[in-house]
Amino acid sequence: MSGAGGTTTARRDTAAGDIPVDTPRLPAREAAESELSKPMYHENDPNFLQRALNQFWDWVAGFFDAAAGAAPGGPAGLVVLVVLVIGLAAALWWRLGTPQRSSRSPDALFDHDGPRSAAQHRAAAEAHATALRWTEAVQERMRAIVRSLEERALLEPRPGRTADEAAAEAGRALPEHTVRLRAAARSFDDVTYGGRTADQPAYLSLRTLDLELDEAKPLLPGTSRGATG
Repeated sequence: MSGAGGTTTARRDTAAGDIPVDTPRLPAREAAESELSKPMYHENDPNFLQRALNQFWDWVAGFFDAAAGAAPGGPAGLVVLVVLVIGLAAALWWRLGTPQRSSRSPDALFDHDGPRSAAQHRAAAEAHATALRWTEAVQERMRAIVRSLEERALLEPRPGRTADEAAAEAGRALPEHTVRLRAAARSFDDVTYGGRTADQPAYLSLRTLDLELDEAKPLLPGTSRGATG
């Protein structure tokens, strides 16, 4: 009797005790390491990848150690781990893929793949103005102004230059037009990045400035303003 009772007690103890958690860590870890071993994650910064991988597995180990006594593993635990792996892979792709994206400034003045002449930008501006597309007309006229200054060697051609930068640099060579150049740059930024809509007066102001700049004499280095005339 005592043997049978002891067996019954042992079975009850086993049933009432802690149920061991069997979380399939090895297959999930192998899947994660297979994903993170792809060449796309090793192109730029292997040290960063190794540190991130070590920190990730340290976190996973701590997560399961803390959750093993409170929550069952099984499919739910595997789903959580897979989600974490996907999130880490996405973060690494974004981090390591950044240098491959375009280096052009997000507010660069010129957005065309190939260079266009000042005459081409002026023609585009006039076409937009004829169609009463004043916002596009203002944009193209500002580009015409900057391209014309580059063609006259008053500005050095530089990819990624913003309208504000172009106005500031041009103002040093054409100080009499500094205020209007800055106003033209603000008009360009307002309609291009500020969500505003241009009107006819705004375009006519830039067209007049473009024509005047085309006739303006630059201030040469070492020359005072009074000497230009």
